Amino acid sequence: MCSTSCPLTETPAAYIWYKNGEFLYQDWSPWYQQLVSSEEAVRYSCAIKGYEDLRAPEVSVDSVTSTCFTVTYAKGRMCSYKQTSEDEPCSITYPREVQVQKTPEWTYVKLTCRTSCPLTVSQTAYRWYRDGYLYRYIDSQQLSVSHSSVQSFSCAVKGLEDLHSAEVCAGDNNCWIVNYISRRICALQGSSVNISSEYSYPYHQLPQSKSWFKITRSGKQEVKELIKPAGHVEYYDNMKNHHILRINNLKKNDSAEYTFRLQQQNGGWKQSDSPGVTLVVTGLEVKFTPSAVVTEGQRVTLTCSTSCPLTDNTNYIWYLNSRPLTLPENQNKHLVLDPVSSQHAGNYSCAVKTHNNISSREKTLTVHSKTGKWTPAAAAGVGAVLLVIIPLIVFCWIRRKRTSDQSPTTGATDNMEQLNPGPLHVNISAPPAEQEELHYSSVHFSRTQTDPLYSTVQPPQPKEQEDVAYAVVSFRSNKTTDSGST
Repeated sequence: MCSTSCPLTETPAAYIWYKNGEFLYQDWSPWYQQLVSSEEAVRYSCAIKGYEDLRAPEVSVDSVTSTCFTVTYAKGRMCSYKQTSEDEPCSITYPREVQVQKTPEWTYVKLTCRTSCPLTVSQTAYRWYRDGYLYRYIDSQQLSVSHSSVQSFSCAVKGLEDLHSAEVCAGDNNCWIVNYISRRICALQGSSVNISSEYSYPYHQLPQSKSWFKITRSGKQEVKELIKPAGHVEYYDNMKNHHILRINNLKKNDSAEYTFRLQQQNGGWKQSDSPGVTLVVTGLEVKFTPSAVVTEGQRVTLTCSTSCPLTDNTNYIWYLNSRPLTLPENQNKHLVLDPVSSQHAGNYSCAVKTHNNISSREKTLTVHSKTGKWTPAAAAGVGAVLLVIIPLIVFCWIRRKRTSDQSPTTGATDNMEQLNPGPLHVNISAPPAEQEELHYSSVHFSRTQTDPLYSTVQPPQPKEQEDVAYAVVSFRSNKTTDSGST
């Protein structure tokens, strides 16, 4: 996430993301749109629109496991406490979870701040919180507390204060506690979402009320709005020490931070030590890379884009001209057309597979054919033209031949009137040298580019010893005249 050290005056702010120093995209959501895996060669950075010169330090992801992840910063400022140069890169290992472990002793309870992965040597200092307020900042990861304490405790690692542990009671769950199941949620516009909280309270003090608050920021002012259940919002409190806020038919303006609070008997409110649940509501949008207008043969990637990363097991559905495409199961958010052809042109949309298949708007992909290249349609057109022209040429040649051969001494008139040819065939040969009046038919081919698929018709190739090649149509009659066979 792209975070700032002070509240922003713009609400919502526009965040700009950079990849390897180059502009990547701009969006209102502070979350990076994709789930990030281990890519050491890829560096990420972000900035707020209008303050592009104040970019976050570039970071690359070295490794990601189920327990922790390691990142490397291009500049050493993030690791300055290790006395590294600011110009040198430095790595930090972040745990995915921090928790407080209780160990009962004779007269006290030992609390230990544990992480899900080994920390570096420099990460040996811890912050302890009591009832939501900073209690101690000590090097030791252990804290001793009286058995009779009715206070709640949580901890964090130095430099990783954003990652709080859940609150625990030093005594026997006899204190006010509010925790969250998940602190960051990415949900689709039009869907429903459950925001869950776990809580406890002293045995002899029932909470006066249980309420959810929506926190928005208008400039530097924080606005807390009490959420009342009614239609769009529902409360579920039918499970022990578990409360759910359900928001139906999510809209973009539902994006906010949500906190759960217990009202104590003295009128005060108990809330979690850590920040509340950040909800980002995203729509679906089809994006084309490199663009929505391409040429045949190019590679085109279609992305079902969201403002925040959905879960790994999200199934996507792709549509072309409102008809679903047959694709492998567990299709991801990318659809690759390589190479793209004219058949791929049309209107594309995508959807996430849910009970009502929430979908995006259609976007058009335009595919231009390559200039000068024969396509199946062009080849069919040329073939149709040749089928019309060649019979016309043959017919004209016959008419001219009839006229030139009419003579009272040859008897050619009777022969032509009773002409009954068999199947026509075309012979390519040279005409007699002594013939005075010659009539020829010829077909010229002009090509700017050769395509193996559509180049089955070839122009005649001249022989080495012949100057010109002609197309001659010969007819043979079954009738015999006095002067011989024609």
